[in-house]
Amino acid sequence: MNSVVWAQFAKDKRNPLVILLFIAGSILMTLLFGGGVYSPTTVYIFSEEENATEIETKWEPLLNVDDSFQFVIVDPDQAREDVQSGKVDVAVNLMERDYRLVIVSELPTIPYVQQHVDKVFQREAQISAIASSSEDEQVRKEIESYLANAPFQLEAQGLDSEEVPHFNMSTQLLFAFTFFVSMFILGLKVNNVTSDKVSGVWNRMILSPISKTSMYCGYIIYSFLIALFQVVVVLLVFKYIMNYEVGENLWLIILIAAFFIFSMISIAMLITGFVKSPEQFYAIYPSVIPLFPLISGAYMPPGTITNPIIVFVADLFPFSHAMDAMMSVTFYGAGLQDVMMQLMIMLFIGVLAMGLGINLIERRSH
Repeated sequence: MNSVVWAQFAKDKRNPLVILLFIAGSILMTLLFGGGVYSPTTVYIFSEEENATEIETKWEPLLNVDDSFQFVIVDPDQAREDVQSGKVDVAVNLMERDYRLVIVSELPTIPYVQQHVDKVFQREAQISAIASSSEDEQVRKEIESYLANAPFQLEAQGLDSEEVPHFNMSTQLLFAFTFFVSMFILGLKVNNVTSDKVSGVWNRMILSPISKTSMYCGYIIYSFLIALFQVVVVLLVFKYIMNYEVGENLWLIILIAAFFIFSMISIAMLITGFVKSPEQFYAIYPSVIPLFPLISGAYMPPGTITNPIIVFVADLFPFSHAMDAMMSVTFYGAGLQDVMMQLMIMLFIGVLAMGLGINLIERRSH
């Protein structure tokens, strides 16, 4: 078994570029589609009125009350040029009591910006109307103080704890893309079984003192270790360098990943049992694997997929169970006992698929 593992390691040691590209690819996909390192949306504000400086000075602090947006005062020409070139999604042309949005296309962020700006302008209009109808000069401060300490306060509280769980779509995409890339890595390594059979290496190993059990274990263990290495590296990079919300129980996250990798190795071994050559595996496996995160809803917010047939099909594969366990640990503080059911399901899928896969490979050999 050790000789098989070291033989597979020697192949990657001579050409480690493929593994490094897969690791870099999972990081880049998360940064591109997950929004990268979190930062507030930048919105340019400017005014073309005669008293432009006063208007900009007045509205800039009023608009910057939400951490989701960062309103920056810029020159009007620069604002229009940056919006047209796509550097920013939207700019706001400020007036004394009104505003205009400068946009090029209807992007998803624009309705949120418009809602926020409209809310600020309506609130300021109401306060100004009350202040103008009153002779008291301190009425504005009294209103602001009243709003800051209103007699009725709303407090959000979770069902099981005082802290309300916070969902982060970027973290979900991090797990989804990391698992997605790991499936390709382990698939390539499991396909070495077929490659060695075709090249004749398998027959020469059979004639050696190595047993078939040790041969299979060697391929499986090396595929497991190289895929787990990719997952751990990506998680460490995003947790300690990119400052992503990965949760406090990193060891439990890695344990879930280990169960997922084992179950996916088993599915790759099952597919190997149906093919006769490495080329057939490369044609089937990359066509089937991208469907797993899609039907599992890994790229969409929770609760998006409600069709019972799709949900049933997704439950037959380990991707949905691994994502559910990851989300529970990261956002809801679940422990080992809370995700034990998902781990057992992935283990069952892995054992079943592994048994069927090895049986098919042996039948085809005979």
